[in-house]
Amino acid sequence: MPDIGEGVAEAEVVEWHVRVGDAIHEDDVIVDVMTDKATVELPSPVDGVIRWLGAEVGDLVAVGTEIVRIDTDGAAAAVDDETEVAAETAAEAPVEEPTETPARTPTTAAPVVAVEERVASTDRPTAPTAAPAVRARARRLGIELADVTGSGPDGRIVHDDLDALLVERPRTAPVRSRDDARPDVEHVKIVGLRRNIAERMQASKRRIPHFTYVEELDVTAVEELRAELNATRSPSQPKLTVLPFIMLAVVQTVPDHPEMNARFDDEAGVVDRHRAVHLGIAVQTRRGLMVPVVKDADRRDIWSCAAEVARLSESARDASVTLEELSGSTITITSLGALGGVVSTPVINAPEVAIVGVNKIMTRPVYVDGALAARQYMNLSSSFDHRVIDGLDAAEFIQGIKRLIETPALLFMH
Repeated sequence: MPDIGEGVAEAEVVEWHVRVGDAIHEDDVIVDVMTDKATVELPSPVDGVIRWLGAEVGDLVAVGTEIVRIDTDGAAAAVDDETEVAAETAAEAPVEEPTETPARTPTTAAPVVAVEERVASTDRPTAPTAAPAVRARARRLGIELADVTGSGPDGRIVHDDLDALLVERPRTAPVRSRDDARPDVEHVKIVGLRRNIAERMQASKRRIPHFTYVEELDVTAVEELRAELNATRSPSQPKLTVLPFIMLAVVQTVPDHPEMNARFDDEAGVVDRHRAVHLGIAVQTRRGLMVPVVKDADRRDIWSCAAEVARLSESARDASVTLEELSGSTITITSLGALGGVVSTPVINAPEVAIVGVNKIMTRPVYVDGALAARQYMNLSSSFDHRVIDGLDAAEFIQGIKRLIETPALLFMH
């Protein structure tokens, strides 16, 4: 396990891209590991054949720990290439007429035997060795490679071994694909980003007494302004959602409530109040919730906020976001967009002390100056660390945001 970054002592194995017996080339990705919600691909430093994997998905591995062994012997690599060709040829033959595995000379197989003897000296059992084509065929047929005795060099499983197993099976018993199996219970191991999220949420709820405050905002005026700005924007400017307006309102309210833009070290008993506002923006990805950070949001205009959110959101979703872009937030905004619901109870992104939750916009009939009119409303559901934030301060902070959103011209007078 290489040194991934300063201060990183361990990383979690989240996905292996190789198996024992696979041939690889230099710079091919071997494994994905994750630390502090950033996923890193580890490439192979050499050409060779995978002979041993030292960790399973979900294992936490310390920097410097051996996690993979690669056979770089040229003769061994040649054997794997030859075996792969033979396996592909055997795959094309009918199952009813299995062919014999071609004999190999001792001089060709000897280097592999020597390598396997060295690996066998370790305490870890090795997984069945087979070419990728053999593994794929076994999966289609529902065959567990652990149940197959390999007849290839050093017990390597080849297509002939699968053919022999199929011939031995009763013809009345159809081969059932794994995809056809429908177990009553599916066991899903919590690993990678999902485990990181689970641990952080658990720690946040266990250690922080949350206080949630909900207020409704009339967003009719800001929605009209947003539509006008989008209609007149230049091609180089991003399309505006309501989020950049919320961002401006938060950063412009923070100076009157510096206790909100802070991080609480509860072990040291110290609250660090920050002058710069580094806004965490919660982003849902296929791998789970991530919180990239808009640095120095208090120095940005509405177009810069929108562009940076779009860039970071895309980076989070395509897994190119960096550890630096996921670190250092001082207050967080979370939103589920159109699925935001009416009310939510956001979980604080520790060690921060406040999180602002944006709910969906709804049109309501209301009386305005004695006449019935259609207005657009949205709730802010925000949570605060009650150890350091009093209820009155939380309410005044949200009321300051409400004032700016309901009179959006004020956002552009700072």
